[in-house]
Amino acid sequence: MAALRQEYRFYQVDVFGAEPLRGNPLAVVMGADGLADRQMAALAAWTNLSETTFLLRPQHPEADYRVRIFTPQRELPFAGHPTLGSCHAWLRAGGVKRGEAVVQECQAGLVRIRQDGELLSFAAPKLVRTGPLEPAVLERARRALGLAADDVVASHWIDNGPGWLGLRLASREAVLAVRPDYTGLDGPVGIVGPWSAADGAEAQFEVRAFIPGGYEDPVTGSLNASLAQWLIGDGVAPASYVASQGTALGRAGRVHVRQEGGDFWIGGAVATCVTGTITL
Repeated sequence: MAALRQEYRFYQVDVFGAEPLRGNPLAVVMGADGLADRQMAALAAWTNLSETTFLLRPQHPEADYRVRIFTPQRELPFAGHPTLGSCHAWLRAGGVKRGEAVVQECQAGLVRIRQDGELLSFAAPKLVRTGPLEPAVLERARRALGLAADDVVASHWIDNGPGWLGLRLASREAVLAVRPDYTGLDGPVGIVGPWSAADGAEAQFEVRAFIPGGYEDPVTGSLNASLAQWLIGDGVAPASYVASQGTALGRAGRVHVRQEGGDFWIGGAVATCVTGTITL
């Protein structure tokens, strides 16, 4: 006899977009405590979005809810745009925070999220690996991105979980000109370059994120969170700035960064695009 199927509240939201459909989409399943790991993994593969999240009852006494984050291939301990998108859906579904900030529980620990007007912002997790890239690592990344040695202004490990390494280029134009050879990437690479006066004042930096396997992420919260700690820490960026991402993909991602004391807050707009139920 076939097992009974159940309905779950479902949202598809757009995160970090300057307007709906111009950011990074996310699928969110509410009340997912009854789903098995294999069902979560199968749904994430079926949606074929960069991430799908599942909201559950918290296990930590300080958390408002718990989230599990799946790509089509694997589960992640933390990711930025799923954090903001999940919080948006939780609030939209009637969630009420118990303190000044929403507290999200994920595999990486507790993450604080606050509302700043129309923006949601999360407190960036600390870097787990920093320091200059080893010469061999930099050489492989540089060659995979088709960059000459003097194209790279600076490089750094900026790993807050996913394994990010960062390359800083001289300009937004240089960032947008990169055409990667994904077969040469050993891990996820983020590149960043400053906007010039000719680019306008809407943002101060251009960001791109390249993932092995042939994928460029439209707008990446975890990468921007780690870039912020590097750029501000080195005095390259001010304590508050806006990063543009997704331009090369026809998106208009805008990530709002602000340092307050020892915290780095990473924010963006979230728009609900689809609501309903999903039967599993």
